Amino acid sequence: MTSIAIIGTVGVPACYGGFETLVENLLDEDQTDHKITVYCSGKAYNNKITQYKNAQLHYIPLNANGAQSIIYDIWSLIHTVFKGTDNILLLGVSGAICLPFIRLFSKARIVTNIDGIEWRRDKWNTLIKKFLKFSEKIAVNFSDVVIADNQAIADYVVQEYGVQAEVIAYGGDHAVVEKLNLADHDYALALCRIEPENNVEMILDSFSQTNKKLKFIGNWDNSDFGRSMKAKYQQFDNIEIVAPIYDLRVLFNIRQQCSFYVHGHSAGGTNPSLVEMMHFNKSIIAFDCNYNRASTENNACYFANTNELIEQINTVNTVNNAEYMLEIAQRRYTWRKIKQQYFDLFN
Repeated sequence: MTSIAIIGTVGVPACYGGFETLVENLLDEDQTDHKITVYCSGKAYNNKITQYKNAQLHYIPLNANGAQSIIYDIWSLIHTVFKGTDNILLLGVSGAICLPFIRLFSKARIVTNIDGIEWRRDKWNTLIKKFLKFSEKIAVNFSDVVIADNQAIADYVVQEYGVQAEVIAYGGDHAVVEKLNLADHDYALALCRIEPENNVEMILDSFSQTNKKLKFIGNWDNSDFGRSMKAKYQQFDNIEIVAPIYDLRVLFNIRQQCSFYVHGHSAGGTNPSLVEMMHFNKSIIAFDCNYNRASTENNACYFANTNELIEQINTVNTVNNAEYMLEIAQRRYTWRKIKQQYFDLFN
């Protein structure tokens, strides 16, 4: 039985974001072919269970995100190397700077999902961007396999480093928690972390100039930017600013009752919120960038500025792409397929 260590997430049971949802869906109570250890943040779990879905859980007494994330990943890597694991699945590049040293002491197969092109994100200052770019370079050069979650990122890896990456996206079918009973309650839906790079202001400004209702779900109170957007746009009668919703059943009903979905992400690769929504047989309007075009196979509607989005809002009913989105989602973005792709790398 081969062993696999999964490193770089807050942990399981999933309580945070995309990588955590990935690990949640890789694990299986009936899986007996691999001995899996998931490294978890001791700061995130009050109840530190030792086993979950046939995987062993090991806790590191640090936060998995923020300033401690680098040390958290390095600590996890060093621990699993001295434990003698056969395979390492590293999610993200924060701790990748120690991979050259790991190579000196371990023959473990290292598979690294480099996430999006993190160093390009506007939210980072120059120093952090330089560190993340360096970490990305180390991750690509010292991993046995590099995973890109989007073809556009795989193309970037080839162009930047001359290395071929495996393209493995995310599943989205977990969001459909029961049989769809589609309805149109006459509102558009947007859902994201409230950050400038997700074109939050462009979406809000566009809807403020139309009569179409918008439900916009996000963590509005977590930043000055979010609070300012909330204060400015909640005064519009057709815009509903909604606090974060983590209950999949509540989200399920909101998603299946919307008229269409607006996706503003401009960075990061394949966004989980997009592939989840593609399973709901609704038309999608997405920001025009190579990541979103790759995810939707150029079959969504796209916008690059406020005027284009206003036009899409006003004409979306005449250009229905819902069936295209559903077909792509069922073909590419199911956890059964994603899980098989990952485990094929370790067999």
